[in-house]
Amino acid sequence: MSLFSDNLKFLRNKRNLTQKNVADALLISRERLAKYEDGTQPPFDLLRSISQYFHISIDILISVDLRKVNLDDLLKLGDNRILLPIAVDSRGENVIEIIPHKAQAGYLAGYSDPEFIESLEHISLPFLTNGKFRAFPVEGDSMPPHRDGDVLVARYVESLEEIKNGKTYLLLTKNNGIVYKRLHKSGKDTLALQSDNKFYRTYDIRASEILEVWEFACSIARREFEPVEFTEANIQDMFVQLKNEIAGIRQQLPIH
Repeated sequence: MSLFSDNLKFLRNKRNLTQKNVADALLISRERLAKYEDGTQPPFDLLRSISQYFHISIDILISVDLRKVNLDDLLKLGDNRILLPIAVDSRGENVIEIIPHKAQAGYLAGYSDPEFIESLEHISLPFLTNGKFRAFPVEGDSMPPHRDGDVLVARYVESLEEIKNGKTYLLLTKNNGIVYKRLHKSGKDTLALQSDNKFYRTYDIRASEILEVWEFACSIARREFEPVEFTEANIQDMFVQLKNEIAGIRQQLPIH
């Protein structure tokens, strides 16, 4: 917790507060606060109180060296949280960071690291407003017409409650990294992830496995659109879809 201790001292000094000022606000003794600044690990309840007091999320408090970060470059979210590192241009406007294919694996480890986000290339799309946007590469053929090499631009979603059934989203997940699917709420804390390519099965994911949610905003195609060809994969997809339709018709038929 040495990084947390450094951050605690830095935040207190940045606000010109004494140890007694902060201790009184947290309802603890000054001596106890001094121990946390010297490296003692606080209990979770107090860690949460410190996070709320300084308006900075716990994951950033314990994993990011705030002495190297401009706190104005962290996106302020609800519930007094600062969670999402962002990039800004010379005018202070948000820009769209691009997650290239080569950095996609590293995004799972660096999504909350302002230094990693700052290292990414970025673009600006003036027609996208009212939100924080980020660009992600497309992989695979599960969500046509998007193909390998295309780029999806998506808006950050603060809460799972904002998810609309049947809409498409990019998810950053603990086990599978970045996935792009059509979402359906299948339970209180569960989402069903559906591919538009019916060859791929729908599967469920728990809310606890999701680190970030981004709602599709627009796409950038890297290749000219080509008419659908009767490839082996397309034919197989057609048979799967036909099989599902026949099964649906059978379920509707009366039983004699």
